[in-house]
Amino acid sequence: MLARRIQNMTPSATSELLGKVAEMRAAGEDIVAFSAGEPDLRTPQAVIDACKKALDCGKTKYTAIGGILELKKEICRKLAKDNHTEYTPDQICVSTGAKQALFNAVMALCDRGDEIIIPTPCWVSYVEMVKLAEGTPVLVSTKADYSLDIDAIADTVTEKTKTIIINTPNNPTGACYDEESLKKLAELAAKHNFYVISDEVYEKLVYDGNKHISIAAFSKEIYDRTVIINGLSKSHSMTGWRLGYSAAPKEISKGITSLQGHMTSNSTAFVQWAAAEALRSCDDAVEAMRQEFAKRRDYFYEKLCALPGITCVKPGGAFYLMPDVSFYFGKKADGRTIENSSDFCDYILQEAKVAIVPGSAFGMPKTVRIAYTESMERIQEGLERLEKALGRLQ
Repeated sequence: MLARRIQNMTPSATSELLGKVAEMRAAGEDIVAFSAGEPDLRTPQAVIDACKKALDCGKTKYTAIGGILELKKEICRKLAKDNHTEYTPDQICVSTGAKQALFNAVMALCDRGDEIIIPTPCWVSYVEMVKLAEGTPVLVSTKADYSLDIDAIADTVTEKTKTIIINTPNNPTGACYDEESLKKLAELAAKHNFYVISDEVYEKLVYDGNKHISIAAFSKEIYDRTVIINGLSKSHSMTGWRLGYSAAPKEISKGITSLQGHMTSNSTAFVQWAAAEALRSCDDAVEAMRQEFAKRRDYFYEKLCALPGITCVKPGGAFYLMPDVSFYFGKKADGRTIENSSDFCDYILQEAKVAIVPGSAFGMPKTVRIAYTESMERIQEGLERLEKALGRLQ
């Protein structure tokens, strides 16, 4: 029999849908996938070339558990330049994707019975990671515009509160947390002596003059209580390369690295060399990607809000929209009734061949998550299909 920790774990809704879309495509169906948090754009050529060079030079052996020094130095340089935070290489642990970096941080900080605050809507894996660490997830709703509700967070803090996990820009909402709310959160963490795990993997994807702010930059008090999580999957379109990292106070980083040593050891050696080049020379390519996603967001948001009954908060970052689709709950087509967001998404997938994710997976049952990670041509096609399918619901 499986261990209780596995039995109690909820499978990833996004990963399950990804598998379903792959099966339908393998069967010959033309699916427009607005479901995956994966940029469709090409990895910058400089990164590909650096990877080839690393392979040609024999960079295929084990490295130090926490990563090669060359990459750690580039991460430290990037954190100083972009995030106004000063780290040394021994405070960095390079991992097999930001997801592993997150899990490392949760495991390093969370004991049985510790309470971990998670603002919702939230990424599907946060809650499951806390449960696997035998902690207690404490879910706190954000405001109507998906900004942090500091008063609500303060009301949930107890003597058992160990950590809060924040994600800005946010998956699934695209919200960018403002400086004032982050400063108040930093003060709250210092007052009650809890940690902040700050997932900043979407930091390069901000729009309308929004600026990404790293909470660790405010003061030494919050710096000493923060674990920054980041990676290259979203910013450099390197999802399959699996390269992420954490930046933390030395004691925490040492613990994270020790934990990783008993799990995966180092991330792939030649990918680390490519990642160093990505951080060193690809700012222009990253900015070009950001501009492309900004265009897609503007187009998608305008067209989506024009559909009957759809309401949506305009996101300030990432590459997601999270519209409220509850207008269609109770409507029918071909004898089928839409009762909830899961029914809505299943209907759209079967009727329109468009894949979107139920908001219930993120703690928002009246919504769906849409990723604008297809080309503009495919976005136009998907929206046309979506409009026709919605028109059939009575």
